Amino acid sequence: MTDHDTMAGVPAAFEAANRLGVRLIPGVEISAKVISKSGLEEPVHILGYYSCCGPSRWQELEAVLARIREGRHQRAQSMISKLKSLKKPVTWESVTMLAGAGVAPGRLHIARALLEAGHVCNLREAFNKYLYDGGPAYSPGCELPAEDAVRLIRDTGGVSALAHPWSLKDALPVVKKLKEVGLHAIEAYRGDGKVNVFAALADTYEILKLGGSDFHGRGDPDETKLGKVALPLLAIRDFLEVAEPIWMSAVKELLNCFAEEKFYIDSERLTGTKFFTGPESIRGDVSLGHIVDNERSKAFLRLSTWLTEENRQALQDVVSKLQLDFQIVTQDEKIFCIVSKEIN
Repeated sequence: MTDHDTMAGVPAAFEAANRLGVRLIPGVEISAKVISKSGLEEPVHILGYYSCCGPSRWQELEAVLARIREGRHQRAQSMISKLKSLKKPVTWESVTMLAGAGVAPGRLHIARALLEAGHVCNLREAFNKYLYDGGPAYSPGCELPAEDAVRLIRDTGGVSALAHPWSLKDALPVVKKLKEVGLHAIEAYRGDGKVNVFAALADTYEILKLGGSDFHGRGDPDETKLGKVALPLLAIRDFLEVAEPIWMSAVKELLNCFAEEKFYIDSERLTGTKFFTGPESIRGDVSLGHIVDNERSKAFLRLSTWLTEENRQALQDVVSKLQLDFQIVTQDEKIFCIVSKEIN
């Protein structure tokens, strides 16, 4: 599951996935840009897929995402100003209300505001007339260079993929450049599970072929519905073969942080109790707990049920070297790995 420049929806998604017995791979879709030889900028989106424990360096990732989201606010205000000059006014209040509390407004929210104001008959018209890339009401944001987005995902323990390459004017030089800095995959499967022309590009540069719905709720009858991409099992297997070693390295980095108390917040002065807590945006994730057993004065890190037996063995070796305690716990017919340590 990915969303534009935020992972704020991950905790709720994990709760739903846990109830339904569905494996969730948390991720983010980073707004980026590529610059052609002629100096023209073109928007591009880079997907980052993470382990069930989230990014290994959450603060580093979130700092970049926060800057992009702030740029989205400025961009939305600029587009509203352009629409006013086009005699199609919408208010900032209506756009932010449609976006929801704490959500950086995007083009979809402005399109919905245009629809509510009666300026267009449907969302497709809003995009086709005003909000398309380079359109009369379009404004760029504070996107990262695409190469930096790929490096950021790599450095925070994720697997990177180029989203909807068909939206690029010329995908070949983009894929070539991003492969050089570590791109892992490209979206090459259509909604019906068949490969598109970008499969050959993936084969040329030896990167994975993935697919996604790119669902935005625009009301477009041609839009692939959420979860309806028939991604072949072979593609999923190939993806996990590449992803799991990367994710395991990220989990090991989290364990090191836990051992060194980089995640630990001592709030004893305020509440009389010590709490272990993870990064704000993945707190509540089924794989990252914030439990303290006061009687034994131990902090616990709960790792996901989706770890394989091989993963668990590798973790046990790391935990042993870090002098942490390790146990397997079954809860509601699900298996969790519990890592704990004494709190001084």
